[in-house]
Amino acid sequence: MALDAQTLEVLMEKILVIQTAFIGDSILTLPMLKKIKERNSGCLVDVLCTPVSKEIFESSPYVNRAISVDKRGRQKSLWALYKFCKENLASQNYTHIYSVHRSMRTSLIVLFSNVRETYGFSNSSLKAVYKHIVKYDSSQHEVKRNLALAGFSFEDDGWKILPEAEASEHTREKVKLFIEENKLDKFIVLAPASVWATKAYPKEYFIEIARYFSQKDYNVVLMGGEKDRIILKEFLDLSDKIISAAGSFSLVESVELLRHATILVANDSAPAHLALCANVPVLMLYCSTIPEFGFYPYSRKSGYLNIEGLSCKPCGIHGKKKCPVGTFDCGKKLTPGLVIKKTEEMINEYI
Repeated sequence: MALDAQTLEVLMEKILVIQTAFIGDSILTLPMLKKIKERNSGCLVDVLCTPVSKEIFESSPYVNRAISVDKRGRQKSLWALYKFCKENLASQNYTHIYSVHRSMRTSLIVLFSNVRETYGFSNSSLKAVYKHIVKYDSSQHEVKRNLALAGFSFEDDGWKILPEAEASEHTREKVKLFIEENKLDKFIVLAPASVWATKAYPKEYFIEIARYFSQKDYNVVLMGGEKDRIILKEFLDLSDKIISAAGSFSLVESVELLRHATILVANDSAPAHLALCANVPVLMLYCSTIPEFGFYPYSRKSGYLNIEGLSCKPCGIHGKKKCPVGTFDCGKKLTPGLVIKKTEEMINEYI
């Protein structure tokens, strides 16, 4: 006897992954989604995310549906969050929830969703909400931690699965037109901005790097959001070979642009993870944070620079609004000369 569509949906393994953190964290969740789908190709994988990150998950070939929750807006109150969960999650017959995010609000979402098989990390708030607790290993990379949450273990480098973001034909054409109009035969990308001030490599140093490569055989493309246009304006006066793409592209469009780049030089921030999606060389510059937090770029074509031996470093996992000791040695001691040298070494090795 043939089963109707509604009965099949009830019987199907239907998984919800919760990741409501920053853009970079969202990108590093994509390998986990791929492995879950590979383990059971017939399952459906939905993702609960922020409105900003929704585009990233919608571009994944392994995601059935991305659902956004506005935890700083419409769903900020607990009552609004409860209503959202009952209307959008509890009725979806999820068989499993994997909660990558660890906040109390996320644990409440899990509770309100009325799912039996729930998985959370050992350092999650309200751990009693989760049926299965997985150890959060702070010594491991974020990708490997996420894979462990979903039941995958690796003794070697098999965890180094690149995140995937598929571009539409419209996106490819838009980026192609930008490259043609700006005559970008060979270009490097710089991403000088950061949400956190102490994560941002000094702007004057980035300017020196932009000047250096614009005097070589390269165009320099500046990447950032709409709000970064002002701080990047100073770069444009250096040379007509420096072009700003700030605010011009969405996240997935930025990945497509990076696919055509020679290399990206960025802070410990989202653009570095976008470069992983594009599988292009990326050099990450660590100021107040450290690679040991587990968010370093891990592709064969990637590298990073980090000043060690500073007693004040790290000053926080996310950085701060200003240097707590007033010196910002973590950024200032990482001189433009060091960055230029490493960038050229990577170009020669990978291009």
